[in-house]
Amino acid sequence: MSTGSFSSENTSHIIEPLLKYLLPQISPHAEELIHGITRKTGHVAEYFILGLLLFRAFRGESMQIWRLRWTIYTITGVALFALSDEFHQVFVTTRDASLIDVGIDSAGGALSQLVMMRWNFRRWK
Repeated sequence: MSTGSFSSENTSHIIEPLLKYLLPQISPHAEELIHGITRKTGHVAEYFILGLLLFRAFRGESMQIWRLRWTIYTITGVALFALSDEFHQVFVTTRDASLIDVGIDSAGGALSQLVMMRWNFRRWK
């Protein structure tokens, strides 16, 4: 998603008209804030899914439900992928690279692991 197609400027053409339709009295500041929150929530969701998929890949065909090693590998993999995505954005003129985004993306991956631990420990009992 680090191409120019998903830049804030391009997604605003979708999100802002929808906000104006749903909330005609919305202020420009609130519109910008909601647009930003929507975009960051999308990042968390993307990396949450990546975390689930990586966990499954590291687990492989193991009969064990959960291992700390799989979670560490998963969070590390998600963080490295987020870092590489932001590095790529340095070279895309319509995008800005941000270490804050790496943190937000990594939080999505970490959240997926909290959900996996909770779900797996619940199954264990």
